[in-house]
Amino acid sequence: METQQDTEAKNTDWKLLDTNHFLKMMRPSGKDILLTVLLLAGVTLVGSLFQHLGFTESNIITVYLLGVLVNAMITRSHLSSLISSFGSVLLFNYFFTEPRLTFHAYEPGYPITFAIMLIASLLTGSLANKLKDAAKQSARAAYRTKVLFDTNQLLQKAHSDEEVIRITASQVILLLNRDIIIYPVEKEVLGKGFIFQAEGDSEGTVFLGEQERGVAEWVFTHQKRAGATTDVFPEAKGLYFAIRINGSVYGVLGIREDKTPMEEFEYSILISILGECALALENIKNAREKEQAALQAQREKMRANLLRTISHDLRTPLTSISGNASNLRAHYDQLDDATREQIFLDIYDDSQWLIHLVENLLSVTRIENNSMQLNLSLQLVDEVIEEALKHIDRKRTEHTIVVSLQDMLLAMMDAKLIIQVIINIVNNAIKYTQEGSEIIISSGEKDDMIYISVSDNGPGISQEAKEHIFDMFYTGQKTVADSKRSLGLGLALCKTVVEAHGGTIHVEDNEPMGTVFTFYLQKGEVNINE
Repeated sequence: METQQDTEAKNTDWKLLDTNHFLKMMRPSGKDILLTVLLLAGVTLVGSLFQHLGFTESNIITVYLLGVLVNAMITRSHLSSLISSFGSVLLFNYFFTEPRLTFHAYEPGYPITFAIMLIASLLTGSLANKLKDAAKQSARAAYRTKVLFDTNQLLQKAHSDEEVIRITASQVILLLNRDIIIYPVEKEVLGKGFIFQAEGDSEGTVFLGEQERGVAEWVFTHQKRAGATTDVFPEAKGLYFAIRINGSVYGVLGIREDKTPMEEFEYSILISILGECALALENIKNAREKEQAALQAQREKMRANLLRTISHDLRTPLTSISGNASNLRAHYDQLDDATREQIFLDIYDDSQWLIHLVENLLSVTRIENNSMQLNLSLQLVDEVIEEALKHIDRKRTEHTIVVSLQDMLLAMMDAKLIIQVIINIVNNAIKYTQEGSEIIISSGEKDDMIYISVSDNGPGISQEAKEHIFDMFYTGQKTVADSKRSLGLGLALCKTVVEAHGGTIHVEDNEPMGTVFTFYLQKGEVNINE
């Protein structure tokens, strides 16, 4: 809120402005004097022509009144109009009344004529000047209003603090044509100032120095204007305003003072621009906080889903391992070899699934913490696939796995992560296809990319499921027969790892039935130095 001290200071400025404006308007320039003399000489010549043609004195008086009117329109100084008015009366008396070429008048009515002519000249000049001033003020008001309107429109489209500051600076320069400096607020303190110079101006250095910075700090702390033309730090080179709204300060704007106080309308437009700037910064801050809150909520939801799913999916295999181990311990001698072999295989399957789960969970943690680092190197694709096949699900024996690879394909990759991608995709095919299905792993090159493809002839994936197949915790079905394999992390991790390599992954239908997963990696080349 504006204090009484601020209001009194503004009133003082505007009174000073009115005095300065009056003096400026009364002080004629050399150009105004020259135009006034030329006009008086011109209308006198026209009056002589009229007299020679036999026109009456009233017509000559009209010519002089027209000269006063033209003078008021083409000169800037009001004093020029006064000179033109008095000059017209004196010239008319000197050249066109008896006795001519003197300032005497024989006719007793001439003094009244001169007085009326002078009053008419003064009124004409005054009205013309007021009309001219009103037109100028109207044009300036329209321009300033347009600046404010454009500021509002531009700030609504801004998406960052830097963009808001740049727009505000350019609009203030358009309004005042003065150098300015803006100090944004960074982490609750006043940051580094950014200087914006008016066109053709080079006085931006006036803002440099500890004193100017100190004034800006005072404005930031007290949320009041200070600096030149005020009672607070009047020796400063700039006038400083807080960019604030709803009690929050988002920055400080400084304007280089040029010894001419701002007009009241300019001041009101400036305050409106600063308010629009503060509102835009507040909206961006709110949007950023809302986005961060949404992201945090999403992370919390993911973490809750992860913990809930892990609590279920870890318990099932651990219970199975514990039960089978207890059974072997208590009844080992009573069990036949086939039964013992099956129990050992069940324990192995459950432990392998737990190892695979832990690997995926570690990858999830690295991704969530943005700490997944790629150790890229040139790798032979067939060797990576061969290594991955050593670690896939034991149930691979229930399916036919065909490997069709192009020889000597090199790709830039983190071999450990890409092996995990291949394991996840192949295990996914084993899990969701019927016993005896065929799974084909192939590779090749396309343009400057290497592709690895895993296809099957299983039941396929619905169009609805394809849209979510790479989402975290998505399993493609509400219930799974083997519930301990329902975590739904594998394909989501595949997508993240492949995209981290600068590649892409997609799923499509296999003809005549089944599914094809294909991912692309950057092709590598070996440089041979002879």
